[in-house]
Amino acid sequence: MKPKFTVRVYGILINEHREVLVSDEFRFGHFFTKFPGGGVEHGEGLIDALQREFMEEMGITVEVKSLFYVNDFVQFSAFKSDEQLLSFYFWVTTTDWDSIANSPHTIPFTEETEKQRWVSLDVLTADAFTFPIDQLVAKQLQTT
Repeated sequence: MKPKFTVRVYGILINEHREVLVSDEFRFGHFFTKFPGGGVEHGEGLIDALQREFMEEMGITVEVKSLFYVNDFVQFSAFKSDEQLLSFYFWVTTTDWDSIANSPHTIPFTEETEKQRWVSLDVLTADAFTFPIDQLVAKQLQTT
């Protein structure tokens, strides 16, 4: 059997109030909270993929600053148990602050959708996130 890898990219976007942007989503019959981002497509680099994801998900342009975290352990996908994840987290910034929707929403969702919200770094906890790698990133953000 040929090994399967999925490369994913995520952005850490923090506003002037020390709040980080998180994404609440319902996909594949599951509700989850994660950092904004997604999969790298064939023929696409990490930075291009992350910029595309922010444009698709929120209609905003981001500038990718620097690498924050890469998982250095084996993590299989929650949706495809035969796929190993390689996840890259980058610091990002934007000039489109006013375009970021932050409407209150009730979670969990029960239909396919995604919405973003700001969470204060002062109250951010690892257990607010669904996936193990996001949880580790949240812990690291608490120390920055």
